[in-house]
Amino acid sequence: MQKQNTDILNQSDRQNLVEILKSGGVVAYPTDTVWGLGADPTNELAVKKIYELKKRDGNKPLILMSSSFEYIKLFIEKLCPEEEAVVSKYWPGALTLITRKSKLTPDFVTSGFNTVGIRIPNHPVFAQVADCSPCKVLATTSANLSTQPSALKKEDVLRYFGANVNFVTDDFGYYAENKESTIIKYENGWHVLRQGVVEIE
Repeated sequence: MQKQNTDILNQSDRQNLVEILKSGGVVAYPTDTVWGLGADPTNELAVKKIYELKKRDGNKPLILMSSSFEYIKLFIEKLCPEEEAVVSKYWPGALTLITRKSKLTPDFVTSGFNTVGIRIPNHPVFAQVADCSPCKVLATTSANLSTQPSALKKEDVLRYFGANVNFVTDDFGYYAENKESTIIKYENGWHVLRQGVVEIE
């Protein structure tokens, strides 16, 4: 997934994404793991639409993803040294960190929890989609109906949601790899909540 991160989306697609995300729409895109659904994390109606599309339990929080830690750090409290070390080593990549959220992260994203999952995927198409969000961060989850397999290609997304998703990107040959992210949390040591592709040393 280390292709040159040049402009992939054309200007028309970028403008459409900017307008859709600004107006509370939901978009779908590939990542380095599976395809995702995303929306502006500060827009409650947009986030609720993700839950409705997926038929997702409201007690299950979404996570935040971005193209850069510089954007996502506004939504969390300062990382502890152990957290800083691990994300510096494994980002961008398939590692989701559960950490303390800041006041900027709404409860409707985290289902009322005081923590939030954050990730910087290693995927150039995702990065350019995320940069179209008003805050350059997306509230996101896998692009599938709850209890159904995650979407691995654009056709899967369209089969699940049809025209109910406001914009579905192409993958431009940067395929989702169908490998789950590892989910970790630091609390008196590291806790692996889901073992995925990244092995924490």
